[in-house]
Order: sequence, then structure tokens, then C-alpha cells
Amino acid sequence: MARVEGASPGAPPQGIESMAARRTNWQTLIMVISLGILIAVQLFGVALASGWALAGLFELGHVVGYVLMALFSVFAGYGMLNLMRRVLKVEHITNRR
Repeated sequence: MARVEGASPGAPPQGIESMAARRTNWQTLIMVISLGILIAVQLFGVALASGWALAGLFELGHVVGYVLMALFSVFAGYGMLNLMRRVLKVEHITNRR
């Protein structure tokens, strides 16, 4: 790790001080994790049910049904990833002391 000129040899690197000055907001963290679990279950349930229903409705067979389930699950995972990124930008997981 590169040292800043003029810094004393025993001083911690720049980023360590700001990390030590923060505390985890446990209530917000638990709420964000719970939100993620709840919405993920809903999204993946809809993805699997949609693939199964479309394959059954159009009599596409088991293999196409599994492919549709996988495809819809990829879309659900992408949506979940974007949702959690946005939630983590908005919610403050850490607070300054």
C-alpha cells in the first residue's frame, strides 16, 4: 500500500480511519436482508410458475418448460440484483459515530 508523503510512519492508511468511524445500523441491515429474501422468493416463484404454465399451455414439452423456467429465472435474478443495488444506495447501512 502506498504511503502519503508527510504522513507519520505509525499512522494507519487513509481509508482505515473512515471505516473505524462508522457503526453498522443493524435495524436497517436486517430490514434490507428481509426485503431481499421476500422479493427473491416472489420473483423466482413467478419465474418458475410462468415457465411451467407457458410450456403446459402450448404443450411444448418438459425440456422447453425447463428452458423457459431457467430463462425466466435469469431475468428474475437480474431484476433482484438491480433492486438490491438500488436499495443499498438509498438505505444507510452504516452511521457515523
